[in-house]
Amino acid sequence: MTLQEAFSLTDQVAIVTGAGRGIGAQTAKTYAEAGADLVLAARTKDQLDEVAEVVRGFGRRALVIPCDANENEALEDVVAQTMAEFGRVDVVVNNAGILRDAAFKNVTPELLDPVIDVHLKGAFNVLRHAWPLMREQNYGRIVNTTSGSGMFGNFGQSNYGAAKAGLMGLTRVLSIEGERNNVRVNAIAPIAHTRMTSEQIDAAMVPELISPLVAYLCHSSCEITGQAYSVGGGRVSRLFLGMTTGITEPDLSAEMIAERIEEIESTDEYVIRW
Repeated sequence: MTLQEAFSLTDQVAIVTGAGRGIGAQTAKTYAEAGADLVLAARTKDQLDEVAEVVRGFGRRALVIPCDANENEALEDVVAQTMAEFGRVDVVVNNAGILRDAAFKNVTPELLDPVIDVHLKGAFNVLRHAWPLMREQNYGRIVNTTSGSGMFGNFGQSNYGAAKAGLMGLTRVLSIEGERNNVRVNAIAPIAHTRMTSEQIDAAMVPELISPLVAYLCHSSCEITGQAYSVGGGRVSRLFLGMTTGITEPDLSAEMIAERIEEIESTDEYVIRW
């Protein structure tokens, strides 16, 4: 049984940013195998053309749009060209990314701004233009790419972690706003060996083990929204935010907090917030 027969995305139109290499390219190939038409956006046309050739090999259409993920007008044009070519937008996968790692003492605006622009503003601007279309058609599936750096922190990635944490906030808000119009919004925190992560991630952690989760989250049968998943090397697990029972004191004081900090921090009982 082929992927298209088992888990069809036939006649769906998916925009994938960062589609020239790594996770984005593999996601596009997986979607094409499942029957979707692809809009491939990334900076380098030659790489996109290679992915487009694979997409077309599955009998699907591929629209190649070279652009920078930090340019709002270019991202608006991605959505406009998608509508002109296909007449609809069903799926958006925000995967474009860059790294500018440095210990915080060495981080300058020149190391912060491009990372925020590509990861957070890039996703924001693609969605800003696709969102009205999804609401109007009462259907949409969105996957944003966050990171363990944004969820848990990682040395030397204050800029990257801030951008990725921002994407998680965007995911949560849009999941709430999109629910009434059947627009489901989720996030993945992938662990994969790509050009961007080659110095940190083992080569066995291949992008091919990321795209099945992205395909599931973008399927029409998936009702999950507002969630985040860690995925890599064949393992998928849910990430969630919890709140401890804590304490409640009408006359709360700093001294009282100090005395009862272990009770405040105890995870014996907690509430899952998402």
